[in-house]
Amino acid sequence: MKKIVFLFYEGMTSLDAIGPHTVLAQLPDVEVKHVARKAGFIQTDAMQLTLMAEYSIEDILGADILVIPGGRNATTLEKYPEVLEWIRAIHQTTTWTTSVCTGSLILGAAGLLQGLPATSHWAVMDRLKKWGAIPTSHRVVESGKIITAAGVSAGIDMGLTLAAKMAGEAVAKRIQLGIEYDPQPPFDCGSLEKADPEMVKVLREAMEKSFEK
Repeated sequence: MKKIVFLFYEGMTSLDAIGPHTVLAQLPDVEVKHVARKAGFIQTDAMQLTLMAEYSIEDILGADILVIPGGRNATTLEKYPEVLEWIRAIHQTTTWTTSVCTGSLILGAAGLLQGLPATSHWAVMDRLKKWGAIPTSHRVVESGKIITAAGVSAGIDMGLTLAAKMAGEAVAKRIQLGIEYDPQPPFDCGSLEKADPEMVKVLREAMEKSFEK
């Protein structure tokens, strides 16, 4: 039985966790656990959506897969050194350590990205350099046993990538079809390369202010 552990924290982006969770929880022979600094309800950045962490970090001593979502209000968790220490310890036990969106900044703050290619949300990509990472503008970036995903929706891609590694491509494809993951967005502006420069400028300024330093 493989143990998949999701780290929850106040202000996290819900889809960063829910996307890969929807994929990974369907794998055979897995046990999914949700952990936070303290067990209990966690308020996400979607103010009317609350998630439950059944375990505190003291309860979880190892994992096969660790998933760290991003968030605007806690992009590094530096205010909680005990959580960063827990991440470092769990990383020693994992087969895969993963992040979605600004979750890679948390991996960086924990000291796990030094000298490694990694991705994040485009608005904070340069912040990866602070932690010695090599910013890489791909949707999913693999660096040894660390897998980082770009902004929010890329968590589904990361989940499917990991599903294929864990259970084989056929299983991952069945999961993809089962959730009907066949993106056909109404607007072709979902990346920096496709978006109008003025829109990028306005959104970057707004998002950089909203992401906690």
